[in-house]
Amino acid sequence: MAESESGAEKSEDPTEKRKQDSRKKGEIARSRELNTLAVVLAGTGGLLTFGGALGERVMQVMHKNFTLPRELLLDERSMVINLLQSALMAGDALIPLFFVLLVAAVVGPVALGGWLFSMEALVPKFSRMNPLSGLKRMVSMKSIVELLKALGKFSVVLTVALFVLARARNELIEIAAQPLEMAILHSMQVVGWSAFWLACSLIIIAAVDIPFQIWDSKQKLKMTKQEVRDEYKDSEGKPEVKGRIRQLQREMAERRMMSAVPEADVVITNPTHFAVALKYDAENGQAPILLAKGGDHTALKIREIANEHKIILLESPALARAVYYSTEIDQEIPAGLYLAVAQVLAYVYQLRQYHAGKAKKPSMIKEPEIPDDLRRDE
Repeated sequence: MAESESGAEKSEDPTEKRKQDSRKKGEIARSRELNTLAVVLAGTGGLLTFGGALGERVMQVMHKNFTLPRELLLDERSMVINLLQSALMAGDALIPLFFVLLVAAVVGPVALGGWLFSMEALVPKFSRMNPLSGLKRMVSMKSIVELLKALGKFSVVLTVALFVLARARNELIEIAAQPLEMAILHSMQVVGWSAFWLACSLIIIAAVDIPFQIWDSKQKLKMTKQEVRDEYKDSEGKPEVKGRIRQLQREMAERRMMSAVPEADVVITNPTHFAVALKYDAENGQAPILLAKGGDHTALKIREIANEHKIILLESPALARAVYYSTEIDQEIPAGLYLAVAQVLAYVYQLRQYHAGKAKKPSMIKEPEIPDDLRRDE
């Protein structure tokens, strides 16, 4: 089981944030053996595919340069031109092979871990220049694994090389007795197939290295329980900070709510436990809107503000509870309470007319009827 620098056990799977941060730093699973395999296989495959044309072009270049007329040997300018022509002929034959190698050099690293360009990976790390850290890396478990991998690669490649040489021994002897042109083509073929079988030996090494690199990368990303908790705090916020933010949000919402109480037409109370402030806009013809609501201390504060601004207070416990539990701030009351609230607003209007000396004092209204689905008993 992996351990952190503090000695704590890394028993937790990495979070998505940990994985993303690792990719930003360029720390992903990579296999050098896979890269080598891709380039070598592409090179040998290209050699086998284009080897015939390459051999013929080599013979043409050799023929051109070994059969020069006497007058060209004495002309410096013609020698330069001949050199350039030979280089173009050789380059024309090598371009397909170079292109295949270029594609393999790009595909090999991308095949494991995907495409990644990280600026952080380019930043020099001065900690790596510490001699003590270098010695520590030299005697680490990873160094031992790399040493074993190198010995394994040497053994596998050596075994395959000896096998290939043993099988190609007769062909190599035959090449010495063949005419020049045939010997060149035959040697290209022998070299191509020998290199191909040597490249195939790297498949065994890559097949072992790729799973190891994936496993090693996952082990490095594993986290301790404390790291998971710390990351959660950093991403979600510390509980005490979140609690403080919620408290401030509640206080701001309460201040906005209290500032709307003076605009209310009526405040309906429980009379002590609940208070709701309603406003009705007759011009727009909409349903009454809940401007403020609260229980206990908040209800007391709503009543105090209503008294300061001479807002009519009306005791109706059932209606106050029904509005409190069914309606949110700045929302219209539900249709089931239209009739009850209309009775209250009618009473408030009559009471205002009475205070203005335009009507008789209205009689107190009875407790409005509340639908069963909206009734809330204490």
